[in-house]
Amino acid sequence: MRVLITGGYGCVGSWVIRRLFDRGVRAVWVYDIAYQPARLQLLLSPEELAQVQHVSGDVTDLDALVGALREHRITHVLHLAALQVPFCQADPLAGARVNVVGTVTVFEAVRRVWPAIRQVVYASSVAVYGPPEAYDQRPVPETVPLLPTTLYGGYKVCNELNARVYWQDHGIASVGLRPWAIYGVGRDQGLTSGPTKAIKAVVAGRRYRIGYGGWQALQYAEDVAELFVQFLHRRLESAAVYNLRGSVVSMEEFVRALARVDRRAEELISYEPTQLAIAYDLDDRALCTVLPEFSYTPLEEGIRRTYERFRALHEQGRLSLEDLER
Repeated sequence: MRVLITGGYGCVGSWVIRRLFDRGVRAVWVYDIAYQPARLQLLLSPEELAQVQHVSGDVTDLDALVGALREHRITHVLHLAALQVPFCQADPLAGARVNVVGTVTVFEAVRRVWPAIRQVVYASSVAVYGPPEAYDQRPVPETVPLLPTTLYGGYKVCNELNARVYWQDHGIASVGLRPWAIYGVGRDQGLTSGPTKAIKAVVAGRRYRIGYGGWQALQYAEDVAELFVQFLHRRLESAAVYNLRGSVVSMEEFVRALARVDRRAEELISYEPTQLAIAYDLDDRALCTVLPEFSYTPLEEGIRRTYERFRALHEQGRLSLEDLER
């Protein structure tokens, strides 16, 4: 297995590399404009980090991407590169170039090198859904209308539809996964990064206010990475998209769980009352049918693992707090 990851220096990409290394996969290339290993450094030893190979390139540059796939004899592609909600709001054109044109470029590059690569695993998002009140079924089935309320969500809908067309027209199989609020070491930006920053703030003894409230589906970063890795190892035969579920909890429940790990959370952590306009109670039975042996890490256990890793980094003087200031 020779894996190329776009967006591999992000939180999920870094955890994917961690999980691939745990499985003995060492032939990993990260395709990105710049070498940015800060998150990888939180999860890999210096010796492991040296084995991750960087390929400089823009995800919208078809020739460069095709050249990278051929030069490194890539057999598996994981597409994670994206600009998240705040960046898409600030610059819609850049958001469309990276999120939509970039995704089409990945599928087209795979088509150009077929049959050396036959499939794509990629990140979609629950942002394809509308607000909770738009749906009268609980949990919300995957068959309901997609009603995104952000440009980011609209871009992800476009990607899911384009993936379907590449399967229909060219036989390029794919799986897209729809995470909700990912938390864990390395999650330092994005609309739903607040829970992770709250854990970090407690470790550092700082006050922190999460920018939203209400209900959410919290998913431990290592779990999400493991799902991507499992699909990389499978032979795909369609253009499928799956919801992820995790722990469906209120923000109040999250803070209580964090306080059971460290009592200081009761005083240090607060949150805005605003419910994000994305359905949170999503049906993941299709995913469970395909991967029946997979199980999500319980919320308090995921919080504890994240807390302990942040604490170890803090004791080593390696815990950056810059994201708490943003």
